[in-house]
Amino acid sequence: MPMKFTRLLIAGLILSIGSAFAQKGVEDGSKFGHGEDSVRCLKNLSLYNEYYKQGNIKDALPYWQIVFNECPLSTVSLYSDGAKMMVKLIKVEKDATKKKEYYETLMKIYDQRIKYFGDHRKYPESYVLGLKAIDMLKFNRHNVDVMKEAYGLLGKAIEGRGNKSQPAVTATYMTTTVGMYKLGEVDEEAVVNNYTTVTSILEKQVAASTGKKKEVLSNVKNNVEKLFAGSGAATCETIEKIFAPQLDENKENLDWLKRVNRLLAKGDCGDAELFYKSSEYLHVIEPSSSSAFGLAKMYLKLKDLDKAISYYKEAIELEEDPSLKGTFHYQMGLVYMAKKDFVTAKSNALKAAQLRPDWGTPYMLIGDLYAAGASNYGSNEFEHKTVYWAAVDKFIKAKRVDPSIAESANKKIGLYSQHFPNKEEIFFQKEIQEGSNYTIGGWINETTKVRSKK
Repeated sequence: MPMKFTRLLIAGLILSIGSAFAQKGVEDGSKFGHGEDSVRCLKNLSLYNEYYKQGNIKDALPYWQIVFNECPLSTVSLYSDGAKMMVKLIKVEKDATKKKEYYETLMKIYDQRIKYFGDHRKYPESYVLGLKAIDMLKFNRHNVDVMKEAYGLLGKAIEGRGNKSQPAVTATYMTTTVGMYKLGEVDEEAVVNNYTTVTSILEKQVAASTGKKKEVLSNVKNNVEKLFAGSGAATCETIEKIFAPQLDENKENLDWLKRVNRLLAKGDCGDAELFYKSSEYLHVIEPSSSSAFGLAKMYLKLKDLDKAISYYKEAIELEEDPSLKGTFHYQMGLVYMAKKDFVTAKSNALKAAQLRPDWGTPYMLIGDLYAAGASNYGSNEFEHKTVYWAAVDKFIKAKRVDPSIAESANKKIGLYSQHFPNKEEIFFQKEIQEGSNYTIGGWINETTKVRSKK
């Protein structure tokens, strides 16, 4: 047999063997496939990567699609890169049909990632489900069916990830929960249970974090709490209905007691029996601001004001949240007012206003304190009446910083303005005229304006 023919025969056999053993990764479950298909996969993987790194989605996409379809086990970055490309394309695309195609591809990316990399050590199925749900809501937030599906995926994501849940997932889960509640798709119990799950995760994450990450997580937690507070589901009756039957089996469960007690404190559920009992159990195991607050409310109910004040002070000392601290100072101010200690009541009201600058209620309290103490100020009827100028000033300030209480403030302004001196009384006072400054001394210590009763 001629040598030339032999060489051609061997070359043909090698080519035929190579073709026979060529197989795509999608077919044989390998990372890159085999034979010529392996070469094709690696070539397209390299080309898409190069264009992607340059930010050139248009040229990267055809090569990415080949890798996605033919060697899906090649690398997990194939899916994270693909999702980012689809999100960008959806955002800029004007054509509705093309936009829908990109969205469907995006969903397929998440599903295929779960199929081939669902057992990834760092980014398992539950991690991917969270990402998928967020993008579903990002591009179809007004579709109720999509919201329902995303809500289920978010629940699975959090169940699987636990304390490793991404902040975006926990925040979106709470947003979606409240949205579902307002649509009548879930009840109050679901809202409360999901809230306690999410805040428990975020509290642990905040405690374990530092620096910028801690700040971000704290903001997420604060936003979740505001969302829950405004949901309409956070009623004391609902909270007590859900958790009261669980108290006996959890009276030594620190995490459960802290979560429920804080929930009741946030909801200002001072009359709830569950609040008192959980506060007592919690305060024995680990004193906290919410347990101290619960005991303060309990002693108020028992009319032991001194004991209530001691627990308010403890609650303030243990609390880190400025908003709650402000609430405690305000409520302690009310107790001091009941004890006729107007000076200390005012001091607490001012601290509450400093801690919550957009809250007008502490100024309402100061106005009431001035009005209550008017008859004891000065040595004559005219001086008694001047205190009402300072009281009305506080009601005006209250509605200025907090328009939500304008109606209540206006009623007080109308009521106490009737106690102003009349024009004749002002006329007979030396060196005093309407519109001039007037200083009220003593514990009130305010400079106000002279006004007559209308």
